[in-house]
This record gives sequence, structure tokens and C-alpha cells, in this order.
Amino acid sequence: MTTTLIRNLTSPSAKALAGRSLLALCLLSASALNAQDKAGQSNQPVLVDAIAAVVNTDVITLRELAARTAMVEQRMKRQNMQLPPRETLQRQVLERLIVNRAQMQLARESGVRVDDILLDRAVARIAEQNKLSVQEFRDQLEREGMSFARFREEVREEITLQRLREREVDNKLQITESEVDNFLAASAGKMDGAQQELNLAQILVRVPENASPQQVAERKKRAEQAAAQLKSGADFAKVAATFSDAGDALQGGELGWRSPSRLPQLFVDATEKLNEGEIAPLVRSANGFHVLKLVGRRSASLVKTGAAAVVQQTNARHILIKVNQIVSRAEARRKLVELKERLDNGAAKFEELARLYSNDGSAGKGGDLGWVYPGDTVPEFERAMNALKPGEVSPPVESPFGYHLIQVLERKTEEVSKERQRLVARQALREQKLEEAYEDWLRQLRDRAYVEYRMDDVVQR
Repeated sequence: MTTTLIRNLTSPSAKALAGRSLLALCLLSASALNAQDKAGQSNQPVLVDAIAAVVNTDVITLRELAARTAMVEQRMKRQNMQLPPRETLQRQVLERLIVNRAQMQLARESGVRVDDILLDRAVARIAEQNKLSVQEFRDQLEREGMSFARFREEVREEITLQRLREREVDNKLQITESEVDNFLAASAGKMDGAQQELNLAQILVRVPENASPQQVAERKKRAEQAAAQLKSGADFAKVAATFSDAGDALQGGELGWRSPSRLPQLFVDATEKLNEGEIAPLVRSANGFHVLKLVGRRSASLVKTGAAAVVQQTNARHILIKVNQIVSRAEARRKLVELKERLDNGAAKFEELARLYSNDGSAGKGGDLGWVYPGDTVPEFERAMNALKPGEVSPPVESPFGYHLIQVLERKTEEVSKERQRLVARQALREQKLEEAYEDWLRQLRDRAYVEYRMDDVVQR
């Protein structure tokens, strides 16, 4: 069901894949390497391609570290994020590379493979999403200074890491029937009226497994230092890039808009009485110490679980233009404005335009999503959909996946079955627990890895 696709793309595993913006990552890495090559051709000193760190049996080279650091700097500048000192940023980037390398080693040892046939299909889909043939897409990459073979290997690595996470974390997470019962009981009486959505930002100071009391005290002190800087007015993204061990540290630490059911209960409890912009007291979890900021709070469409016997369903369809390195937000929005004008003028039918232009899997069905329950789609999509009358087409609506034109065909009310209630409750519980389980798995993987830093051995020439 296509609505499940829209919803599932917000899960941590898919978000991890989409969030790294693979094409942007590759092109920025290419530009960073090109800049380094040009420096080598001039009289500017360059760094020898020495070893920055040893990770088990692999190495991370200085050239690789420099390219990735330059890429992160460029992205942070584009997003108007304050940069930490370069040495601090470089250490953060190196740590991300170490964790990534440890995951790839485990994937190889575990037999997680991505064959060339699957890789070819993935690359073809990326090209298709950018409205290019594979050859045109290849030409675009090479104009930006990246070889097509290198890009393919980046894609292979992304898919490999996603598969590894699904096997090691997602598929092993168990939700018991008693947990579902407790969730439904706790939700009873809380589902009338508007539900709140929270936008939180976090800094995680990870505590190693089996840490000594001294290590715990040191990590707590580090988290307190981060919180103190924030309370004195420091930029959150800069502090996150300096202190955080979370995977989103170099993206500013924001978790995005989520309902409380999609956040760890520890986070919800800690921020319950905060005003926007305030910092919560330190939160201790199995993974370490969390510094939490309430970025925003807003009312959202109610997501039903077990409290209501009747729920409204919507039969909708949409056209999605994805935003990526080639298609900007402005271009995606402009394209949908043009398509809406054609619809308003009666020059085309919605289903025809969806088949021609939509980047979603529903394109072959004319954009039809079928009957959508509350909570089946991402919040931005659901709010816009709920504001439409049957037959009405929305203006361009932004979501984490790009821009949509949405049309509501009809609505109906239906009694929610016990099975549906339990399914929604189970999904909410998975989302509460999955990110923490993933962070815990990464922490254990990092703690088990043999890491030898060689940064002090690097010499400028």
C-alpha cells in the first residue's frame, strides 16, 4: 500500500538513508577532492595522504578525512549553521567515519552483500527520480568531478548499511502484547481534541558499555558543559557539532516534528513543562546523557489509537516532485505550480499528470493512495490533506520528501477494528524504541572496535 511507503519513509532506518542525501554527499566530496587537487598543483602546502586512524583491519586516510570534513563544512555553511573550530569538526567527522567503517566491516563478515543487478536498479531509480537517463545522470556526475564507478560504490555502501541495520536492529526489535495493552490503556482518555507535536533537538554524550564511575562522571561533565554553553546563548547546531555523539550531530541535532508517541518517553517527560527554546535538565538513558531543547510545539491532527470507536478515512491521490541535488526546492515547487494551473484550467487530468511527473510509487496508479487512516502519512501531508474538500486540489505542500499536489476524492467514517487499533499502537511503540535501539547497537559496535588514532603522525608538506 503506497500510504505505508509514505509513512515508512519516516522510520529511522529509511530516514538514515534519505537524510545523508547521497547525491549531495558524493558531489560535495568530489568538489572537496577537486579543491585539494588544485591546492596540490599550486604552491599551497597540502597534507600527505597518511593514515588518520586504524579501525580493526582497515584504515581511514587523511585524504578521505579532509574530503569529508570539507563536505560537512560546505553543507553547514549552506544551512547557515555556525561552524565549530576546524579541529573539533575534524574529530567529529573522523568519529563518524570510524563508526561507518566498523559497520561496513560487520556487513562483510555477516555476508551482507549488494550485487550488481540490485545496484544497477538503484542507480537507475536515482537517475529516473532526477528525470534523467542513466547516461545523462552519469554525464552530470562527471561534470561535477566524480567518476561514475565511485558513485556506484557510494550507493552500494548506502544500501549495505541500510540492510545491515534492518537485520541487526529493526528485525530484532520485539514489541510484546503486554506492551501494546499498556500503550492502549495509557492512551485511553487522551485522544480527544488536538494532539501536540514536538520538535526537539538533542545532544547525546555517549557513555561506553561497562563504563567505570570515573568515565560516567567525565561524560556527565561533558554533557553539562554543552548544556551550559546553550544556556549562555550558544548556537545549538554549533554545540551539537562540538559535543554530540549522535548520528545527527553534524546536521544540527534536530529530530523534526513528531507526535509524542514517536519519541522516547524519556524525551517527552523531560520536555513536557518546557517553553519553546528552553533546555531540559540532563536526561540519562542506556546510551548516555542527553541535552534536549524544545524547538517548537504545535497542534496536529489527532492520531487515533484505541480511544475512539470511529475514525475518518480519506481517499486521496497526489503528485510528488522530490527535492535533491539536481531538483531544488524552488524548482520542485515551480513545477507543481505549473501542473496545478493546468488542472485548474481543465487542460489536463490529475491522474495523467501523476503518471507523467510524480516521483512516488503511486504514479502508475495515477497517484492514488487509496483509503488513508489518520497517522498513515507524514504530518505535513496529513494536515494539508485534512484541510481539503472532496474534489479540491491543494497548492504545493512541502514534506520531508519534496513537494506534493494533493487531491481528496472522498471521505468516510468507519469503526476502527481492534486489529487496527493494535497495529497502530504497535507501530507507535516501534517508533518510540527503534532509534534508541539503533543508537545502543552503534555504541556497542563502536566499543568493540579496535581503533588506533594516527592524527599526531600527520605532517604538513
